[in-house]
Amino acid sequence: MQTHTLIPHLQSPPLAVQSVSGRITSDGAWLRLRWRIDGPAALVVPPFAGKGRADGLWQTTCFELFLRAPDESAYLELNLSPSERWNAYDFTGYRAGMAERPMPIEPTCSFRVGQAMAIFDAAVPLSALPPRPWHAAMSAVLEEEGGIKSYWALAHQGDRPDFHDPACFVIDVPAPEAP
Repeated sequence: MQTHTLIPHLQSPPLAVQSVSGRITSDGAWLRLRWRIDGPAALVVPPFAGKGRADGLWQTTCFELFLRAPDESAYLELNLSPSERWNAYDFTGYRAGMAERPMPIEPTCSFRVGQAMAIFDAAVPLSALPPRPWHAAMSAVLEEEGGIKSYWALAHQGDRPDFHDPACFVIDVPAPEAP
């Protein structure tokens, strides 16, 4: 279980957040995701809204996962909010052909905030995801007091944050081992 360090985009530095890391694991039926935020004192947390799809989650604190098969341009984007709202989109190529992805079972998530760190955990049914192997990208939009937003990813290219950039897909998630 490898932990991956996310970095903020240079054009949008955080106020108090010191670091963000993420990891991906699987237990056979669920893909489990964890983001750790160090320095959450000024973090704005969306209020509880209950499970369900919602658009525009990235406009405040939100966690994102991108998956694509090796040698493919199509990919999946998953948005997960501390409010428990979520959404999943399929793209046919870079920011092209966006369509809502069916999710027969809703993802689950929990958010815990302490003085020194916050943890966002999510579980996504593997049955709703494309078959592995994948190249994956983990990212986060963190809103802090005063409307300050920082954009965290495994890699950044260009003058503006762009989580869809193929350069962000740096985690290799292998196919499951045969029993």
